[in-house]
Amino acid sequence: MFFHKSKPSPVDFLIVGLGNPGKKHEGTRHNAGFIALEALADKLGIRINRIKFKSFCAECRIGDRHVLLMMPQTFMNLSGEAVSEAMRFYKLKPQQVLILFDDISLPVGTIRIRRKGSDGGQNGMRNIILLTGSDEFPRIKIGVGEKPHPDYDLAAWVLSRYSKEEALKLLESTKNAAQAATMIAQGDIDGAMNQYSK
Repeated sequence: MFFHKSKPSPVDFLIVGLGNPGKKHEGTRHNAGFIALEALADKLGIRINRIKFKSFCAECRIGDRHVLLMMPQTFMNLSGEAVSEAMRFYKLKPQQVLILFDDISLPVGTIRIRRKGSDGGQNGMRNIILLTGSDEFPRIKIGVGEKPHPDYDLAAWVLSRYSKEEALKLLESTKNAAQAATMIAQGDIDGAMNQYSK
């Protein structure tokens, strides 16, 4: 399998990592999608530094697909603005858009891959579904761990940072998410699910 930068041509697949922009949000649980997308960019040998669709973007090839990587800079709750704009521009169907995001119902270090489904309480995914009118997006959910106890404030939890032990587990899971994303971009979601989904 070879990855390389491509000459300009129509984008036929979109991989979106969800998170919040700004230094103060770097490394927080809610930014697991950003972290996974950066792991994918590292794997591909590219930098996500072009500004388009209210996002930091990078174009690349994955197999025979011309892919746009996107990190929306709209804040999590408005992620759908960036995603819907890019989809309209490139005339993409939801099945051509892979979303990477955090999931508090999964332990740190695990990922779960789904072909489609509800937002699962994740605000970025909820806004994407709302603004596009579809829940048919393949997605990779990245475990960030449950709240320490039921009364713990959810916003405070997803904006918290990982312990050293958790950070090592997250590193492994985001590498797995990056590898799974390359398989899904090439149409092998079954293989990705069998190999990486917990």
